[in-house]
Amino acid sequence: GKNAAMDVFGGAPRFLAYPRPVVVQSGTDAVLKCQIGGDPRPAVIWERNNEKIHPEGRYRVFEDGNVYNLIISAVNTEDSGQYICKAKNSIGETYAAATLKVEGEAQEMEFREENKPRFLIKPLSTRVGRGEDAVFSCKLWGNPKPEVIWEKDGKKLNEIFESTHFNVGYQDGGWFQLKIFKARAPDGGVYTCKARNEFGESLAGAVLLVDAGKQRYDSPSKSTKVKMFAVTEGKHAKFRCFVTGKPKPEIIWRKDGRLILSGRRYLLYEDREGYFTLKVLYCKQKDNGVYVCAASNTAGQTLSAVHLSVKEPLVRFKQPLIDLEVWERDLAILECEVPEDSVPITWYLEDRRLQPGAKYGMEEWGTKRRLTIRDIGVDDDGIYLCEMPDGGRSIAEVAVKGTIMRKLPRKVDVLEGENAAFCVEVEKEEMDIHWYKEGIELRETHQTILKSFGRTHILVFVNTMPQDSGLVTFLVGRSKTSSQLRVKCRVIHCPPSCPVGVQINTERANAALLSWVPPQDTRKNPPSGYVLERQEVGTGSQEWLQCLTTDSATSVEILGDSVPCEADYRFRICSVNKYGKSNNVEFPKTVHLVPVARIQAPLQDALVPEGQDALFSIELSSSVIGTWFLNGTQLQEDERFSMRRSRSHQSLRIRGVRDIENGAEITFIAYGIRDSAALYIQAPLVKFSHLSEMDRNKFVEIGNPIVLYCELSDPAAPVHWYKNGVELQTMEGLHIQSEGTMRRIVIQSAEFSHSGVYCCDAIDDVIRFNVEVEVPPMKFAHIPEEMRTKSIEAGCPLVLQCVVSPSEAEVAWYKDEILLISNSGLEIQSDGDVRKLVIQSTELHHSGVYRCTTQDDAVEFQVDIKGDFSLFSCSFEVGKPLELECEVADTSVPVCWYKDGRKLLIQNGWDVQSSGMTRKLIIPSAELLHSGLYSCETSGGTIHFTVDIEGDFYSTF
Repeated sequence: GKNAAMDVFGGAPRFLAYPRPVVVQSGTDAVLKCQIGGDPRPAVIWERNNEKIHPEGRYRVFEDGNVYNLIISAVNTEDSGQYICKAKNSIGETYAAATLKVEGEAQEMEFREENKPRFLIKPLSTRVGRGEDAVFSCKLWGNPKPEVIWEKDGKKLNEIFESTHFNVGYQDGGWFQLKIFKARAPDGGVYTCKARNEFGESLAGAVLLVDAGKQRYDSPSKSTKVKMFAVTEGKHAKFRCFVTGKPKPEIIWRKDGRLILSGRRYLLYEDREGYFTLKVLYCKQKDNGVYVCAASNTAGQTLSAVHLSVKEPLVRFKQPLIDLEVWERDLAILECEVPEDSVPITWYLEDRRLQPGAKYGMEEWGTKRRLTIRDIGVDDDGIYLCEMPDGGRSIAEVAVKGTIMRKLPRKVDVLEGENAAFCVEVEKEEMDIHWYKEGIELRETHQTILKSFGRTHILVFVNTMPQDSGLVTFLVGRSKTSSQLRVKCRVIHCPPSCPVGVQINTERANAALLSWVPPQDTRKNPPSGYVLERQEVGTGSQEWLQCLTTDSATSVEILGDSVPCEADYRFRICSVNKYGKSNNVEFPKTVHLVPVARIQAPLQDALVPEGQDALFSIELSSSVIGTWFLNGTQLQEDERFSMRRSRSHQSLRIRGVRDIENGAEITFIAYGIRDSAALYIQAPLVKFSHLSEMDRNKFVEIGNPIVLYCELSDPAAPVHWYKNGVELQTMEGLHIQSEGTMRRIVIQSAEFSHSGVYCCDAIDDVIRFNVEVEVPPMKFAHIPEEMRTKSIEAGCPLVLQCVVSPSEAEVAWYKDEILLISNSGLEIQSDGDVRKLVIQSTELHHSGVYRCTTQDDAVEFQVDIKGDFSLFSCSFEVGKPLELECEVADTSVPVCWYKDGRKLLIQNGWDVQSSGMTRKLIIPSAELLHSGLYSCETSGGTIHFTVDIEGDFYSTF
């Protein structure tokens, strides 16, 4: 065992020759080499700065036996440095470093310096009035011509300005220009010009001050919602207003209608989240009131209001501090009175606790407390607090009068890359002023802006770095003011490094103990956990699947029951935290694991026709390697037996089963699994021979025979015939015949009722026939034209006659498209194939077009009634009475009234009157529908009236 272990260790990758340092000239190709042995042959990769080098672009790799080469084409100074050669196989891994030095760096640096952008004339700070245009110009050198980007306070101009608010231009000679149109208060700030080309970049900045002009102020309307805010006296109140828009809105804060400016107790600024903030420091009772944030731009104005309520402390000072004004180098005395003699107090200058000494004198007698400030300077200007143990405070503002009218803030905090701006105002113009940082006087550079506008003096550090931190001092004559600048590094969140010391122990059967050591830089980028992944070996798949995650554990045991299938597995691990994950580290060897399988779906007995394939399958809870047996004999994969394994599904296919295998036992055996099933051979199935669509779909005319014919594979097989699901038996006119393999049904004379679906059922197989008995078309015999045109005298009978086939065909008679039915005076007759329409005594209204129709045909007759008729034409207005009148020869003669050939019956709205020999038809209110042909008939004659209704008609939709 010991020797075997040494052999395995001997197969790990090892360097036969370590890579040597390589020195090449800039612009030439560099070749890094290393000679590596190992069995199996290791995989080799190259890395630089912890990143794998891919063989593309300027990088190429190739192998020459056991020598591995990395070639870098056209090297330059940036290629200088250390390259790592890593070799790994299934036994272990190793790595070595190679150093590349590219000479000619000085010449290249000189070339880069000559061609990278540089400012010949940098942009100058400027001051404009509200509504005036502001212009920054600079002259640049660079080859090729640099790309120039203008920014304001670290933001690109198109992010904060409308495109019409500014213009960026270029003129021959290397002049670049930025113009701001109609400057507004928010346009004030630090503008930077960044110029870059392929050899480097340069940056310069300038300050724009915008003098505020007269501004309109709208008081909050009654509809403006005022929020309420309360604060204890002596504490700070902070109001934030979030406003968006282009151009960037101007923000004005007011208290009870009066403009608020930055001062000792008011801070106005825009935070990094975009909120416009007002901070009221060390609130007093006089700070009670309504504070309004007014935001406006060219698109309009919006207001937001809040009411501040300052609550008095529970224990109050008998006598509070009083605000002071004092001249530089004088003495300042602050006094207050506490409730009791024994109450201790603490003195503060804003957030800095004061201690007694040469600068500050502190006295107590009785309930009175006194603070003396000696040798007053500008930095003594500020807020002083006297605080009791219960938190009660008395506040005073000390204003130092002297040369410096506006002092520096006590501290300025910025993030790396932001601008740091300082502003001081003095009592006179053209005074001799100086700026210092850590005692060293500052001079203007591209990244340090020094500018004076009359009595206002500005210092800006552009694109700050941590080394810019320090004490900034402004000096004018004997007066000075200082501020502590702190540049905070931007926190760079990185994923953790990968674990080290990975090991795998496989001494326990069907298990693997994995262990590792946390990365060495856990204090800098600590991992919050680890992710373990596995890969199945030998499947051809390169996919890694996650096994588990741990929080702080540095070892874990993987059991065979945790893997999905029996296989050789390799494992790898990486560290993770909320910023990402490390590279993966692979454990040095593989392990064979077998899951504990259970039967999910057992084998089933199979009944298979002789000559066909038999399929047996079993479903397990996990994937294991199994063996199949036929009557105790192990089966091997060949042309007849096919075995498949797909994860948890195992199957066996036996091709072309034989009769001698009837009752055979099929067995599946795997790790902890045994299951069996039987194979039964079934006699061949009875099948019908194939019939074409034409043979299975029959169209037969009535009276013709129907023959349905099919053939079976087994001549002895019985069949049953069905029509529309009902079994058929031999009967008169229907014969069922069987001869050899032929099966037939014959219907002597087809009738319409024989249509339907016929089935011949042989148990194993069914064949269907669709039969449709077609009825012959119903047609009329030809009638000559002269016999279809009738012209007769009134009072004579009318007979219309036609012959139809078949004789049982149904017909319908129409006159002028109106269906006719038999009634008195009109008779419809049917005799065999003859169809007649008879009118015993014709009248004028019997003239017209008559049609006799069947489903498939029609015949038409033209009838003209001649004779002497009394015909009157009448017109009536709509809505007026309609009255038709005639006289008869005998008072006792009855009459009948007709409209358009139809007898009229007395109904609502109709009136028939008889008086002596006069007969009348009266309609009280005529309508359009009353137009038509009216007839008054007696046994001795007929009078006709043509009625036309006139007037205006309206349609309602």
